[in-house]
Amino acid sequence: MSKITRYKSHQSDENGIVNWSAQENKTWAALLEEQLCLIKGRACDEYLHGLNLLNLPSKHIPQLSEVNSILIEATGWQVKEVPSLINFDEFFRLLANKQFPVATFIRSNEEFDYLQEPDIFHEIFGHCPLLTNPAFAHFTHTYGKLGYAASKEDRAFLARLYWFTVEFGLVDTPDGIRIYGGGVLSSPGETIHSLESDDCIHMPMLPLDALRTPYRIDIMQPIYYILESFDSLFDIAEMDIMELVDQAKKLGLFAPKFLPKEKKVS
Repeated sequence: MSKITRYKSHQSDENGIVNWSAQENKTWAALLEEQLCLIKGRACDEYLHGLNLLNLPSKHIPQLSEVNSILIEATGWQVKEVPSLINFDEFFRLLANKQFPVATFIRSNEEFDYLQEPDIFHEIFGHCPLLTNPAFAHFTHTYGKLGYAASKEDRAFLARLYWFTVEFGLVDTPDGIRIYGGGVLSSPGETIHSLESDDCIHMPMLPLDALRTPYRIDIMQPIYYILESFDSLFDIAEMDIMELVDQAKKLGLFAPKFLPKEKKVS
């Protein structure tokens, strides 16, 4: 989780309404139009089914209450307005209570293709469609409960599993490899990179391996893990994940498949 952001969330009014500017709604519309084209033949069917259920507005940013009316009926989940950044305690607490955090800001045009921070487009378009899916909802809820009870050290390992599933996961299907990770589906650049770039590799999803794989949030990913099937998320949720965390700690991390981040010279 990034500790510094130049973005600031809007605060909803007494009726739970966020007053978005015309430019912010224009950014949403442009992102939605581009991603709806890009995800054709690239997003998994489970995601597309959820996207259809949400029926997101094309010209303006939806209010969270509109999204909640669908999620609550589908799986008992809801989205929860949060500031631009929250700490891990609050993040895991929300997930453990079937509340998905949504920061109420949207990216600038300069970061249109890829954004480090999770904005409202990332959360609503990227993640919420799959929160209508029982396997994804169960996995995310289980992850939240484990993370809320975990130590700081263990949370660092759990974060890697989340990164390579919920954020940047791919899945094998009868029609080929498809995307389900919200970090990919909400990024025009990453959508193409994850499936078509020669600068990344695909690996079968083995939870122990994912727990041991370093990542960076500020680059296109060099590695993606592929689920055998979407329902494999149910199987992972039912594993003794904390035992796998203990194994990962003993084995240590894999060597990074990326260069270290350059330090700024003051």
